[in-house]
Amino acid sequence: MRRLYSTFAGGWPGVGLILMRLVVGIALVYSAGSAMLSSPAIPIILLSTLLGTAAILLIIGLYTPIMGTLVAVIEGCRLVAIPADRLVYLLVATIAAALAMLGPGLWSVDARLFGWKRIGPSPQKNYLSHPK
Repeated sequence: MRRLYSTFAGGWPGVGLILMRLVVGIALVYSAGSAMLSSPAIPIILLSTLLGTAAILLIIGLYTPIMGTLVAVIEGCRLVAIPADRLVYLLVATIAAALAMLGPGLWSVDARLFGWKRIGPSPQKNYLSHPK
């Protein structure tokens, strides 16, 4: 899993990444919620559930490259298939693709689970001394 992340940016770049995750996640949750309330069709409910789940995972920063790619592909398909709101689909797809490429940032679940760990040397045992 570590190969999916190049770095876990902190500081201002990390703040930028968390803002991107929040904006895309909130937009997707809103879109998925309104689609589920307005249309009882099973395919729309399934797609909205998938997008809502991906949005929540993006917000908390869990499996960010996978969820970003999934959202970018779905929003790209919606961009081609649905004539309304093309600019919104393009924007969300672009930001999701950028998140997939950049990673989640320092303030995410991914950074806690898969981030760089500091491993120190263990205390050395003195094998030359005699046990008492």
